Amino acid sequence: MTALKHPSPVSVADYLAGEELADAKHEYLGGVIHAMAGGNARHSAISTSAVGSLVAQLRGKPCQPFNSDMKVRIELPDHTRFYYPDAMVVCSRSPEAAHYQDHPVVIVEVLSESTRRIDLTEKRDAYLAIGTLKQLILIEPDEAHVIVYRRKATGGFEAEEHRGLDAVIALPEIEAELPLAELYERVTF
Repeated sequence: MTALKHPSPVSVADYLAGEELADAKHEYLGGVIHAMAGGNARHSAISTSAVGSLVAQLRGKPCQPFNSDMKVRIELPDHTRFYYPDAMVVCSRSPEAAHYQDHPVVIVEVLSESTRRIDLTEKRDAYLAIGTLKQLILIEPDEAHVIVYRRKATGGFEAEEHRGLDAVIALPEIEAELPLAELYERVTF
C-alpha cells in the first residue's frame, strides 16, 4: 500500500502570478489554493448594489471601495491568506498596480449556501484578525437580514443585527451608510 502524496504548498509569489493568468478566481490559504464557486444572480445583485452605494457615497472622499475583483491579503501569525470579498473599502491603499489590499476598513460578504459554513467561521475569523478592519458586513441573500461585526473602542468586535428593508447600517468611519432597501433593491423575496 502506498501513502497518498500531499501536494507541496504553493508560494505566495506563485499564487499571485497564477491569478494574473487564471480564468477563474482562487482563494489562497497558507499554501493551498481553492477555486471559488460562482454566485447566482441574487448574490450578484446584492453585491453590486453594495458596491454601487459605496461608490456613490465615497466619491470625492479619501476612502475607496473595491468590488470582488480585488483580493485582500491577511497575514496571520502562522500563514498568509488571500480572499476576494464581495466588496471592501480601503482608506490606506496599496499602489494602483497592486493585485491585493492589506488594510480594509469595511468588508462586505454576501452569504451563500455553498460557502456559508466557511464564511461564518474561518473566513469571518480571518477577516476579524485584520488590524484596520472596523466593520465586517455579512448579508443574507434570502431575507432582509444583515449581521455587522463592529470593532469596539475597547477592542474586539460586537455583533449587531439589522432586519427589514427600513434598517440602515451606519458606517461612521467612512462617512457612509448602507440602507438595506438599497442592498436588496433588485431582489424579490
